[in-house]
Amino acid sequence: MIVDQGSLPLAVVMISYDEAHNMPSVLENLRGFASEVFLVDSYSVDDTVDIAIANGVHVVQRPFRGFGDQWNFAMSDLPITAPWTMKLDPDERLTPALKRAIACAIERDRSDVFSFPRRLWFMGRPLSVRQDVVRLWRTGTCRFTDSSVNEHPLVEGRHERLAAELEHHDSPTLHHWYEKQNRYSTAEANAAYAGRKLQAQQPDLFGNGLQRRMWLKAVYHHVPLRHMLMWLYCLVWLGAWRGGRAGWIWARMRSEVFRMREIKRLEMTWQGRAYDVPPRVRGAPHPRVPQIDPDS
Repeated sequence: MIVDQGSLPLAVVMISYDEAHNMPSVLENLRGFASEVFLVDSYSVDDTVDIAIANGVHVVQRPFRGFGDQWNFAMSDLPITAPWTMKLDPDERLTPALKRAIACAIERDRSDVFSFPRRLWFMGRPLSVRQDVVRLWRTGTCRFTDSSVNEHPLVEGRHERLAAELEHHDSPTLHHWYEKQNRYSTAEANAAYAGRKLQAQQPDLFGNGLQRRMWLKAVYHHVPLRHMLMWLYCLVWLGAWRGGRAGWIWARMRSEVFRMREIKRLEMTWQGRAYDVPPRVRGAPHPRVPQIDPDS
C-alpha cells in the first residue's frame, strides 16, 4: 500500500491517460511519502487504473476536456482531507532530497505555496535543463488557469522556493515523445488559429518566468531566424549542451516543435479552417472506480 502510517499530511494528485508505463515507478517513488494519493483518469485503454488500484490509490474517471478543466475538477471535487496538496505528473519523480525538503517545509509551516526546480531527463539521461514549477500548496487554495494546454496553478499566499529537485522523465522512447509533441503542437496551433485561450498567464517580457515564456510564444513567429535562435536558446542559455549528445538532440528537437506549430497554423490559414487534435481512444469505464460525468 502507498498510504503508510506516519507519512506526511499531504495529498498527491495526478491526472492520467494511458500512463501504465509510468505508474509502477511513480507509485513506488511515492511509497510511504504521502497520506493520500489521488488519480483522475481520462478513460485509459491500458492498465493505468488497475495498477493504481492495486497500489491503494483513490481513482476516479472523468472525460478529458482540457488540462485546466481536469485539474480544476481535481482541486475542487476530490475528497482530499490532508492539509497540503501536491500536483504530480506520472512522469515526474521526487528525489530523496526533495522529499526531505518538503517534510521540513510542512513541519515549519511558515509558507503557503512552494516551488522547486524540475530537471529534465531525456532519452534516459539527465540534462542540465531546469525549470521552476509550483507544485505544493495548502489544500483548497489553488485553482488552475482555464487553458486547454499550458495550464498553471494560481495560488495566493506566502511563497517559498525549495532548492531540491524534481525529476522529469520526459517520454520512455522517442516514438512516444514524437507522438506527444505532435498532439500538443496541433492543439496549440489550433487554439492560436481559432483565437482560443492558449496562454497560462498574461504574456510579459518583464514578468515572472512563466509570463516570459508566454511572451516568447506570443511573439515567436515575428522573430527573424527564430528557429535557429530557439535551438541556441535551448542549447546554450538553458544549458542543454552540458548533457552531451542527448542535450544537443533535445535542443534541436525542441526547436522543431516550435516549427511544427508554426507550419500547422500556416496550413490552417491557407485552408481557411482549423483542425482539432484527433480524439483519444476512450476506454471502457472501469467497474471499480466512480465515473464523473461519464456521458459528457
